[in-house]
Amino acid sequence: MNRRKFLGLFGCGCCSIILPSCTTVPITDRKQLSIISETKINRQAALAYEKFKQKTKIITTGSTFKEITTIGKKMENAVSSFFSNQNKEDPTTNFDWEYVLVDNDKIVNAWCMPGGKIAVYTGLLKVTKNTDALSIVMGHEIAHAVARHSIERASQAMTVNLGTSIADIFLGGAINRTRNTVGRNTGLDIFQIGIMNPFGRKQESEADYLGLIFSSLSGFDIRESVELWKRMSQNKKGKEVPVFLSTHPSSKKRIENLKGWIDEVIIKYPPIKT
Repeated sequence: MNRRKFLGLFGCGCCSIILPSCTTVPITDRKQLSIISETKINRQAALAYEKFKQKTKIITTGSTFKEITTIGKKMENAVSSFFSNQNKEDPTTNFDWEYVLVDNDKIVNAWCMPGGKIAVYTGLLKVTKNTDALSIVMGHEIAHAVARHSIERASQAMTVNLGTSIADIFLGGAINRTRNTVGRNTGLDIFQIGIMNPFGRKQESEADYLGLIFSSLSGFDIRESVELWKRMSQNKKGKEVPVFLSTHPSSKKRIENLKGWIDEVIIKYPPIKT
């Protein structure tokens, strides 16, 4: 079998696996690869969340924790009501929402595991400073879960690894040799820079957009998003890596995007009555 015929058959074989596994991101309608069970990954996330809580100093009482849960509950209800009003499937139906406040002032972060398992670090509150800004961050993290970004990343990584491994058998290891040579000479992974990082930046921008929508639907002032990212930029001053090495857009790019989206989102996605 010659190389061209092999690559043609290999491509068709991959497509036969991938095409039936395509899903659509809610609201943006972007097609995404999903070859891993959502039920399975949600179950794994729930177990990981429990282990995290056992090993981490967390806060589950007090005014700040109450603020976090209040924001979260508003978003839970607003997101479900939005999809119900649109006569569309609610992507959060199988979520088992839970919130913790992590007692760590050194970490400026928040995250949401698949299935609605959320953590906010106390260090983030020094930058958010107010409820509207905190809603922007939480909306962004919830958007990752709603858009099933973790499933998509895992599916893409699995497909890339499988595809290159099979192709490399036929190509005599040329792909891995090139990858290793570039890695030794530059310290960089061409797959990470050329495939995974740009893909990560696309997901982050999508989560920024969806998060803005969720915050608006929940009745928060999304104009605060620009001020939030100005503060984030100041906090990261001198620490941001070059964009091509990062899975996240630059703070400057995020601010530009948010400014372009705010008016549209306010008009198209006003606060929803739940």
